[in-house]
Amino acid sequence: MTNPIRLVIFGRQGAGKGTQCLRLVEAFGVIHISTGDMLRGAVAAGTELGLQAKAIMDAGDLVSDDIINGIVRERLAMDDVQEHGFVLDGYPRTAAQAEALVMVLGDHGLHAAVDLDVPLDEVTARMKARGRDDDTDEGIARRLALYEQETRPVLTWFAERDLLVTVDGLGEEAEVTERLLSTVRSAASV
Repeated sequence: MTNPIRLVIFGRQGAGKGTQCLRLVEAFGVIHISTGDMLRGAVAAGTELGLQAKAIMDAGDLVSDDIINGIVRERLAMDDVQEHGFVLDGYPRTAAQAEALVMVLGDHGLHAAVDLDVPLDEVTARMKARGRDDDTDEGIARRLALYEQETRPVLTWFAERDLLVTVDGLGEEAEVTERLLSTVRSAASV
C-alpha cells in the first residue's frame, strides 16, 4: 500500500476497542499501537526516553507529555509502521498530545480519529458482565466520568479539524466491524 492507513481510535471502556483494533489489523494489516505497549517496549529496549519513563513510573508519577510524545514519535518512525500504517490506541489523551501527533505526521497526516460510540448504559452493563474485581458500580462510574472529562476535549479537537468520525458501536461484533471498516475505507480512500 503506497499510502498506509493512519488512525487513532477512541471509545469508552467496554466499547469493544480491543476487539475492533484486532479486526482493523486483520483487514488492513496496520500495526496496533497501544500506549501501554509502547511504554513497556521503550523501557525494555532501554531507549533514552524509555529509561526516563521507567524512572518516572517507578517513582509512581505520570509520564509527561514530552516523554510520551517522544516515545510515540520514535515508534511511528519504525519501519513496520512506515510500511503498514497504524491504529493508535490510548494516545493522544490531551489536545497537546493531539497537536504533537499531527506535527509528527506532517504531510502524511492522519486519516481519521475514530470514536467507537457506545452509550453509557451499555458500556456500564458490559463492564459489569465482565466481572472484574475493579468493575464495581463506583469504579465503573469513576472511570467513565474520567473518560468524559479527559477524552471529550480531545474528540472535540479532532472534530474541529474534520478528522473525527463516529462509528456506532452497538450491535453484534461483526456488524460493528462492518461499520468500522466501511468508515475507515471512506476516510482513507481505500
